[in-house]
Amino acid sequence: MARPCQLRAQSADLVLCDRVAADPADPDKPVDVKGTPDVAPSDVATAIKFCRIASGSSRRGLYQLGRAYAANRQLPEAIAAWRKAAEKGSTSAMVELGVLYGTGSGVARDEAQARKLFERAAQAGNPRGVSNLAALGGGGGSAADPARARELLAKAAETNAEAQYQLGLMLANGTGGPKDDTAARNLFEKAAAQNHPGALAQMGAFTQEGRGGPKDSDAAKAYYQRAAALGDEDAKQALKRMECPLVIKDKRGNLVTNLCF
Repeated sequence: MARPCQLRAQSADLVLCDRVAADPADPDKPVDVKGTPDVAPSDVATAIKFCRIASGSSRRGLYQLGRAYAANRQLPEAIAAWRKAAEKGSTSAMVELGVLYGTGSGVARDEAQARKLFERAAQAGNPRGVSNLAALGGGGGSAADPARARELLAKAAETNAEAQYQLGLMLANGTGGPKDDTAARNLFEKAAAQNHPGALAQMGAFTQEGRGGPKDSDAAKAYYQRAAALGDEDAKQALKRMECPLVIKDKRGNLVTNLCF
């Protein structure tokens, strides 16, 4: 009779751990758990207590224990928890470790190790792994490998909206390989269908210009409106330019006003 009671206790510990330390962006997080961007100072002790217990049977608990330790400025303990979580397959822990290696926080700076961790997370579809890998791949450092980043993003883009968006940007800009507006537009369209704000804004621009496909001002405006509703600042500016397309400048070329219709 002791075993069911222990399982219920472990489950309750994980519920409490989730309540105060779940990461909203963690793919392991249950959909009914809201999560918190940062562990609140007032919740740190509670998070460490219950996440430590939950970590014995849950990789999510391990990852969240690392978040609690990091919030308490116990970086060595956080790193240890994230290492264990990453070994168990937590992609969010991989990303956190990758950030530490990329910045040299708490560990010796190692861009190659950071890239490996981001690659593992990206291949598993973690959005932060995807975006961080793309940032490394498109960077100006000598170790950057945009072609490799493009290859890995292509795998993640089969199912992941962030990967579709990031790969679309690389194709649109010719980063890491040939420029391909048609393929970029197709990727933006897939991500836009999943309400990715950046992809919606890009679809607005591509559709407005007729880039990679048909030109359609009405469709472009609709894309911009959807992106703007999700908070995309580029889309908001694009909508303003569409509504006020004529620019009045002084003799020095400085903007005076826009004429709106």
